[in-house]
Amino acid sequence: MFARSLVSALVRGRGLSSATNDVLLTYPESNPGIALLAMNRPPVNAVSLSLGAQLREKLAEIKEQKKLQGVVLYSTSPKVFCAGADLKERLFIKEEDVPGMVRTFRLMIQDMSELPMPVICAIDGVAMGGGLELALGTDIRVCSTNARMALTETKLAIIPGGGGTQRLPRVVGVPRAKELIFTGRDVFGAEAEKIGLANYCVEQNEEGNAAFVKAMEIASLLQERGPVALRMAKKAITEGFEAGPVRAGLDVEHEAYMGVIPTMDRIEALMAFRDKRKPNFKGE
Repeated sequence: MFARSLVSALVRGRGLSSATNDVLLTYPESNPGIALLAMNRPPVNAVSLSLGAQLREKLAEIKEQKKLQGVVLYSTSPKVFCAGADLKERLFIKEEDVPGMVRTFRLMIQDMSELPMPVICAIDGVAMGGGLELALGTDIRVCSTNARMALTETKLAIIPGGGGTQRLPRVVGVPRAKELIFTGRDVFGAEAEKIGLANYCVEQNEEGNAAFVKAMEIASLLQERGPVALRMAKKAITEGFEAGPVRAGLDVEHEAYMGVIPTMDRIEALMAFRDKRKPNFKGE
């Protein structure tokens, strides 16, 4: 009930119309430092050109928020996170325009993955094709027991084009990623957690928003962490891993550590420890 009522209140309070906004971005006063990013294109959040453009616009806005400690990506549609590309729309796209469209979709997910702050994804239902690719572009994935995920592109005689062939192997390993992409089979919540596709699988509740509730619990922990430290930690992990050998990764870690030394937040944390109180981080 908490999550659904929160969504309704946010839509009303921000003057956002679910009829005209495929993507909703809110900064709830109850969770300072956290941005809520919702796909809002019922019934299945099919990724149309419009939704993709709106999502990139919102991601660009989020990227500039220096004091944010985290983002929660979720869906306002019951039982569905995102069903992937809008195949009805694609029927009318000329063959010569397909490469550009796929590239735009890939860049949208790249924008998501390159947000400097942690991004938590709440999967309360179906995440198919591009929907799962979008989830793979986040840092922490939480799914419910009724979640169903798959990269289904080979069933349509194509391949994942939004980074799925690259991100899935990095998450679940190459052999398992090959099996899942070759077969396009479904992965349900419990298995997703077992193979590392999801960080958590939580029992679905009556409201159908258990993953969102868990994601908000994680986000509440981020609210107590230093914004600059979270950014530098993400940089060290992501760029360090991509750098290859551990020695190269350690150089990235060192560079990231240099980014937290001159901050006021670091001094505030030391003073708070001395005074036995909670620190008041400002992202500076």
